[in-house]
Amino acid sequence: MGRFILKRIGQAIVVVILVTMISFALLHALPGGAAKATLGKEATPEQIEQFNHDNGFDLPLHEQYVRYVNDIAHGDFGYSYKLNQDVSDAISQRLPKTILLSLISTILAIAIAVPLGVWQAVKRNRAPDYAITIGAMLAYSTPIFFLGLVLIILFSQVWPILPPEAPQGYTVAEVLGDPRGFILPVTTLAIVTIASYSRYIRSSMVDNLNEQYVRTARAKGMSEVRVVFVHTLRNALFPVITLLGLYIPALFSGALVVETLFNYNGMGLLFWQATRSRDYQILLGVTIILALATVIGALLADLLYAVADPRIRLAGKKK
Repeated sequence: MGRFILKRIGQAIVVVILVTMISFALLHALPGGAAKATLGKEATPEQIEQFNHDNGFDLPLHEQYVRYVNDIAHGDFGYSYKLNQDVSDAISQRLPKTILLSLISTILAIAIAVPLGVWQAVKRNRAPDYAITIGAMLAYSTPIFFLGLVLIILFSQVWPILPPEAPQGYTVAEVLGDPRGFILPVTTLAIVTIASYSRYIRSSMVDNLNEQYVRTARAKGMSEVRVVFVHTLRNALFPVITLLGLYIPALFSGALVVETLFNYNGMGLLFWQATRSRDYQILLGVTIILALATVIGALLADLLYAVADPRIRLAGKKK
């Protein structure tokens, strides 16, 4: 187990190094350089020279990269002249709210998708399975912004029972103080996740229900409930563990749309505003955070998968 963990951590470190190299290259590939991209087209040569000196862009390239990595390691992602604050401060104010939105929607989605997928597998090739499959395909193929707009129209205008805007609190505690405002954003983000996860659960359950160990369990006289939920479901959940780690980019892209649509002041809205104002420091900072979160999520998924299924560890030892 220790060897497997060290191998995966080593791979994650390599990926993180590649991410820093790519983001460093993007910083130097900005139109007119980082100075002109930050100060604007009207910046004078003297202003650009002073900016490059203040930020170390006049140093040799390898020294700039070492300094860049050191700053990231200490949580320094640069300074946003558009927001007039450190990028790390802007991210730290909004990241917890995006995590809260994504966490609640993911928990809700899994709580619905797992029993839904199991029921589809048990009722496979019957009317309930076909009906849920059609609904899942429609939900998965519907653009998330359109889905959010439909929910706003239905539950804020046609049937005005929910606010069309997300909670506007500055802190997580203030946001949680308005639970009604969370319903539409969470529901919008969760519906697409439910559609995706229920399909994976169904496919995995169908595969496992056809295995020899399931036929053996039934031949021994075990109840169908025990066969499905005790024996089959545990093995069917292995792919979902991996999906949870790899679903971070998809969650963020969904959160970007949902936060913009419902005016929720999280990382997604910050990224969208930075895109419109060409705040490259914010864009790079958010990109690095997302890339690191994806790497960490994939690493945790691998480790959890190994804990849940010893065959993965044994396969790693044989290699």
